[in-house]
Amino acid sequence: MKTLTSIFGFIALFFALVGISYGLLTHWQPVGSAGLLFVSALVGMIAAYLALLARRVDEQPADDPHGEIEDGAGDLGVFSPWSWWPLVLAAAAATCFLGLAVGWWVLYIGVALGVVGLVGWVFEYSRGQHAH
Repeated sequence: MKTLTSIFGFIALFFALVGISYGLLTHWQPVGSAGLLFVSALVGMIAAYLALLARRVDEQPADDPHGEIEDGAGDLGVFSPWSWWPLVLAAAAATCFLGLAVGWWVLYIGVALGVVGLVGWVFEYSRGQHAH
């Protein structure tokens, strides 16, 4: 966590410096200057969250400078490799983007498909033979 915190902190500092430099060189052109400074703020929020999280969790294998790859081995979580719901969500996102280009009525179809896909993915293991 500490490694990730410092990486995101450096990226936030980089975008802040680039945003200020860009603003000075373009006489504070509103879109580019604000965009770069907002990117810096967003990456800074990720760094701040990781810094707060690093205080609550134990030291990770990535934080050990003399750590080996094997130190991070083990169970990393529960994944469903045969789930079709991410494909439904991707189709919903594609339909939403198509709706922005074609018409708002297509966007509503994409949102409805996205809600169905998200509910299906969240409750995938709550029914049938995989119910907990």
